[in-house]
Amino acid sequence: MIYVVGSLNMDISATLARFPRAGETVTAESVLTNPGGKGANQAAAIGKLGGDCAMLGKVGSDVFGEQMINNLKSYGVRTEHVTASQCESGTALIWVHKGNNRIVLNSGANGTLTENDVNKGLENAQAGDILMLQLEVPLDTVAHALRVGKRKGMITMLNPAPAVQLGSEIYENSEIITPNETETQILTGIMPDCEVNVALAVKKFREMGASNVIITLGKTGSAVAVGKEITLIPAHKVKVTDTTAAGDTYVGAVAVKLSEGENIVDAAKFASYASALKITRKGAAVAIPTLKEVEEFIALRNATK
Repeated sequence: MIYVVGSLNMDISATLARFPRAGETVTAESVLTNPGGKGANQAAAIGKLGGDCAMLGKVGSDVFGEQMINNLKSYGVRTEHVTASQCESGTALIWVHKGNNRIVLNSGANGTLTENDVNKGLENAQAGDILMLQLEVPLDTVAHALRVGKRKGMITMLNPAPAVQLGSEIYENSEIITPNETETQILTGIMPDCEVNVALAVKKFREMGASNVIITLGKTGSAVAVGKEITLIPAHKVKVTDTTAAGDTYVGAVAVKLSEGENIVDAAKFASYASALKITRKGAAVAIPTLKEVEEFIALRNATK
């Protein structure tokens, strides 16, 4: 079982000919409203990629909340521990231009997720189950969930996004951390823009208490640090349409493969295919590929080598 403790947001995504300057209004080429949030996106990725997933989180007492729960259910995600708070649901306002995005986040109900919610949601978790977290819910709740997961013998994964400075306990209780380039620079002070800097960033993460590190590097690919080895996994060249939820697809895919008994490097190689296919499509959870689609994509890529 894979447990995702995290955020659920309604994403309102506008595709623009260019980003507006201060004080300027631009007309959107298109607008999509889709359920998202890093936690929900990762849970959706797990469900669509064939994993057994349970979501723990909060939505608001509004129409967005009901839509987000039903959306997760449609992907096969268990939602009995997604509960309603007496405030608005979280929302994300996303600007997309030439495949790049800028996001404004309102945490809403996500900010009300408590340690008690975590205790209830993880009550039946077992050693060897996977626990995934991000940083769009209260940091104290994240730290508590990691302690619970560690105590239960779960495989704990932290996607430190959006990046904030973290205490050593959080790193030590995260068996795998999965920052992107920007998050790596914020957390370590090192931009992982070459192999030397990737190694320096990994060293810094480990000095702060981390064990296994996966750094996603955008169009360059990803770097997987396990033990003394750092494996560089190249990106797959595709036409980029929208990078929203690419990282969530990647870490969700890693979790699925780990739950099936694969090692971290092989799981990351599969994840690189899943995230590459995702960025060819517009939207967040709705654009995450299914297991069948990823397998077909891998077969096609291997056939053309």
